[in-house]
Amino acid sequence: MAGPILELKDLGHGFGDHPVLHQVNLKIQRGEIIALVGPSGCGKSTLLRAIVGTHPPREGKVLMWDGDRPCIVDSPGRERGIVYQRYSLFPHLTAQENVAYGLMVDETETRDRLFRRAWWRNLRKQHMEQAAEMLERMKLEEALHKYPPEMSGGMCQRVAIAQALIMKPSILLLDEPFGALDEATREELQRILLGLYAENEKAKAAGEEPAHTVLIVTHEINEAIFVSNRLVGLSQYWNWQERGRSSCPGATIVYDQATPIFSPDDDRDFLSFRDQKDEILKQVFHTNQLQDPSLYVQAVPEEEETSSL
Repeated sequence: MAGPILELKDLGHGFGDHPVLHQVNLKIQRGEIIALVGPSGCGKSTLLRAIVGTHPPREGKVLMWDGDRPCIVDSPGRERGIVYQRYSLFPHLTAQENVAYGLMVDETETRDRLFRRAWWRNLRKQHMEQAAEMLERMKLEEALHKYPPEMSGGMCQRVAIAQALIMKPSILLLDEPFGALDEATREELQRILLGLYAENEKAKAAGEEPAHTVLIVTHEINEAIFVSNRLVGLSQYWNWQERGRSSCPGATIVYDQATPIFSPDDDRDFLSFRDQKDEILKQVFHTNQLQDPSLYVQAVPEEEETSSL
């Protein structure tokens, strides 16, 4: 059975005297597709940077799990891949070359490519074949030899996702990846995420370990519910006054619930989850009536409690 892959324990962060995050606790299981939503300024990007390791938290811990062994995250690592809204592709490389680039950097050094020519040519061929296969999964087989300026924004974003997935990260982090795209392109990419979850389910049914764990930050609630199997709401609008505080100590998780499961071919029937959307709006985004954070947050069973690391 798939176990935890990432855990946040009492995570707190801020800038100067300004608190941003307060006692954020979250455990992500291998094979989950989790959507993270929250009001503007609640610290979603700060939370992602803490997970990536570029901005370690002031308080608490970020733990990555390798089997039953947790390791504290305090710097970037290849087991955490990230794709931003503004993709970063090399304009002078084709789509295929961009996707293969990470493999080259990870598996070779400059001296290998200079002085072991025959070995490098063979490995380069393998990298390019893997890149082509990954782009085909992203439905970009016709764009293998195109350069970024020759592709649409949606195509470039798919290349960026392929670039991250080919490195086989333990968890893929997506920071508003579809925000700048038109609705039709956005839907195509949403269905790619549904395809990753379907692959996970197929692997688990065969007794294999699911390959894809994803945390996607999005401001669009319909999208969050549609693409995920679990939705987490981060908010600064919670009843901190009832906890004896004179000011908000930072945003915390106020919502953590399962979402409906859709297949890549299902219609986007937003009406089918309207009640959950209204629930999320009230609990996460409502500014007039501050909510109890524990009301919609799933408790972690005692047998799943993790190491005291």
